[in-house]
Amino acid sequence: MKRVEDWEADLGRQIRALRIAAGLDQAALAGASNASLSAVKALEAGRGSSLKTLIRVVRALDREDWLEELDPAGDGPTPMDLLRAERGRSTPQRVRRR
Repeated sequence: MKRVEDWEADLGRQIRALRIAAGLDQAALAGASNASLSAVKALEAGRGSSLKTLIRVVRALDREDWLEELDPAGDGPTPMDLLRAERGRSTPQRVRRR
């Protein structure tokens, strides 16, 4: 299983590649996304970031499709529906305490 730090590093590399492909330096991306320069640098370095910064940067890079892929309100089952189906349950089960 991939560690959180690995996901952060991978995402940072992707953001950096998109920024470079768009012809932006980090300061320009920070300005376009209304995020601080240090937040953009941390995001690209895989050192963590706030969800708000990630969303702002992704939107500034015109990659809202990434965010839409995470939207459970779209067509098809929600992640919880998939999990319940995988476990063979249609509704949440309660644990009885003794």
